[in-house]
Amino acid sequence: MLRLSTKGQYGVRAMFEIARGYPDKPISIKGIAERQDVSVAYLEQILNKLKNGGLIRSVKGPGGGYVLSKKPADVSISAILNELEGPVAITSCLDPEEGCVRVDGCVTYMLWKSLGEKIDAFLRTVTLKDLASGTLFKKNLKLKIKNSK
Repeated sequence: MLRLSTKGQYGVRAMFEIARGYPDKPISIKGIAERQDVSVAYLEQILNKLKNGGLIRSVKGPGGGYVLSKKPADVSISAILNELEGPVAITSCLDPEEGCVRVDGCVTYMLWKSLGEKIDAFLRTVTLKDLASGTLFKKNLKLKIKNSK
């Protein structure tokens, strides 16, 4: 079974909360933790990675917190997950750090590689704006209804 780590899951949820305050309402780490039921300590690690990756910035002082570095429409879910998890590698043989010694003779290598590319391509099309506005789900619902006729 394919599974995204909690780091990736919580990171997308945190970015959703930060996007809700875009452009001028910073959200505190405590506010994110409370709304998304994530520990502050774990969230600090995640937000530091996202900050170091240039996706968010911190605002100091009273009323401070985190804000997006870009418009929500310019931040894809792929960018968030790449920062937190690295590139999509659904099997260890696709992980750039591990590699595969059987790549030339492996019957499934291209299958897993193609699947990973399709997952990443989809995640590049979904932005924080889509999540915040709910348009992604409306698009998918319309598509399902249209295809079922």
